[in-house]
Amino acid sequence: MTHLEIELNKVRQYAIEMMHIVKTQLHKGREAFFTANNNLALEVLHNERRVNGYELLIDSECENIIALHNPVAIDLRFLLATLKINYHLERIADNTKSIAQNVVDMHPEWDSKFLEELQIAKAFDIAESMLNDAIESFEKEDTGRAAKVFEKDKIIDDITDRCLPIIAEYLKISSEDVERDIYLLLIQKKLERIGDLVKNIAEEIIFYIEAKILKHHAKSEL
Repeated sequence: MTHLEIELNKVRQYAIEMMHIVKTQLHKGREAFFTANNNLALEVLHNERRVNGYELLIDSECENIIALHNPVAIDLRFLLATLKINYHLERIADNTKSIAQNVVDMHPEWDSKFLEELQIAKAFDIAESMLNDAIESFEKEDTGRAAKVFEKDKIIDDITDRCLPIIAEYLKISSEDVERDIYLLLIQKKLERIGDLVKNIAEEIIFYIEAKILKHHAKSEL
């Protein structure tokens, strides 16, 4: 194994670790939201520093490899894709942090029937499922798994589109806590944004994996 291959494998491992940290953050953010668990929300906020640390580490490693080894073809594609994936992961963590911060600030108590009508639990489920698909596709270099992300993203978009009229109608009936109810719309918009970011990650995974497949296919024909 060449020194470049060793360095690339190290970056790949860092990226996988970053993915799993963000996955855990999203899951804990979800639990904090539905249970109004202040301690869990604070844990999400505290762990944001770890996410930021990994983001800086991965960026630095990728930039050093590009500067020192002048990689080309699939290796360069991998590094460019990883830099973008790293950015999108950090943005997912930021949106999750915002959800946790609102739990800390508002100590919300939700109307379970209202939440069910808004389908926020379903949106969280899909967002987590999309991230799981992206992680598995990256780990196994499976573009088929990455492609599943796109259809799931459409479901989150549909849920978001339904939220505004539902909340508007609810506010006509009950205006006891307008800020809290508008917050639910903001939560759904953050989940929609998380879905978009996971979709971006899937696109980057396909970008570098398909190039690798094409490269190996070309070699087999020689």
